[in-house]
Amino acid sequence: MSDLSSHLPFVVTGASGYAASWVVWELLSRGATVRATVRDPDNQAKCQHLIDMGKELPGTLALVKADLLEPGSFDEAVSGAGAVIHMASPFFIGKIKDPYAQFINPAVEGTKNVLDAVNKAESVTAVVLTSSVAAVYGDSRDLPKAPDGRFTEDDWNTSSSAGHSPYSFSKTLAEKTAWDMHAAQSRWRLSTINPAFILGPFIRDMLRGVYKMGAPPLCFGVVDVRDVAKAHVEAAIRPDAGGRYILVAEPKTFLEMGQILRSRLGDEYPFPTRVLPKFLLYLAGPSQGLSWKYVRGNAGYLVDFDTTRSRELLGIEYTPVEDTLQQHAEQQIAARAAGG
Repeated sequence: MSDLSSHLPFVVTGASGYAASWVVWELLSRGATVRATVRDPDNQAKCQHLIDMGKELPGTLALVKADLLEPGSFDEAVSGAGAVIHMASPFFIGKIKDPYAQFINPAVEGTKNVLDAVNKAESVTAVVLTSSVAAVYGDSRDLPKAPDGRFTEDDWNTSSSAGHSPYSFSKTLAEKTAWDMHAAQSRWRLSTINPAFILGPFIRDMLRGVYKMGAPPLCFGVVDVRDVAKAHVEAAIRPDAGGRYILVAEPKTFLEMGQILRSRLGDEYPFPTRVLPKFLLYLAGPSQGLSWKYVRGNAGYLVDFDTTRSRELLGIEYTPVEDTLQQHAEQQIAARAAGG
């Protein structure tokens, strides 16, 4: 693991978020100076874990106030930095009332505001943008259109819109905005990290029995958040690491993940043992933010991905999905036992 103590400061936007917090941890563990942007540095509930990292790890941490929709908001954090890792992005689960207000405008305008700050800072040579496989494909049934039956970094989501999977549409527009702004200059290189389903809160739902009646007939690429964090840092520090990077350990269905958890943790928890009929997803999906069009395009379809670039150019050795599921579940169980 490379020592980053002599590197110019790293900026991590949206640093209090789940994946971003792990990026901060990875940087501080390597001795880096990190400027972590958050909307409210005084919000102890959201920032205390970052403050604790700054005290416990060898690197140096500073919290900087910034807002995605405020022009010039990132100038202070980015000035004098060497690399910017832009991870701040809206995410919402549930029924969408205004896709532009909830997803699209914050994602696109936020990316513009961060990269405007980068363009003002002569010291910045590398930008890493957290995108998503949602910018690579829109619906699982798009897979047959992909060469060799696997999605690659050459693929772009062409099936999402403001009215259909607006989150995916926002990630696609934000990434394309970043590539357009990158093409308009020649000083900084751009890498985009396109992770699949990052395991985390979903496991809590599994343990609580949300899927005990059956698993939705859905398939996702799955990746460990620690691998995602390493990929961001490696993309920031490797001089030839420009470009897009799909991050997927393996594709798994909901049922397969439940079966893995049962095999590792036993029958004490109500993991799903069967797949829900597709018609039930049509009935229940809208209340969970899943439109009928989404169900038609994804339920019952498998996905697959080519991760050659991330393995060869970023040196990612993926954590087995079985280990990730078990470790994250055990963390959730321990937190619950401790009253967390």
